[in-house]
Amino acid sequence: MHAQFANPFYSSRAWKKCRAEYARSVGGLCEACLRRGIVKQGEQVHHKVALTPENIDDPRVTLSWANLELLCEDCHKAVKQGPRRWTVDASGRVTA
Repeated sequence: MHAQFANPFYSSRAWKKCRAEYARSVGGLCEACLRRGIVKQGEQVHHKVALTPENIDDPRVTLSWANLELLCEDCHKAVKQGPRRWTVDASGRVTA
């Protein structure tokens, strides 16, 4: 889900066209997974520089392919949530 201020942008024809063309340009695969040697379908076109009320009208941020990355749902969630501050040991226990 995205911030309410971005709703008109994400509903726009320009974004929908850009998103589709970008995903097609990278073969429809998750770019983060591919960097790890994993082939997985991409699902979300992610803005590397997050959209804000200050930059929402700047196509150099919103529509620039240099600011986009196609990610699978798992990778997109990981990017949105940030790095985990815990690990899981071999027994499945959460450790600091």
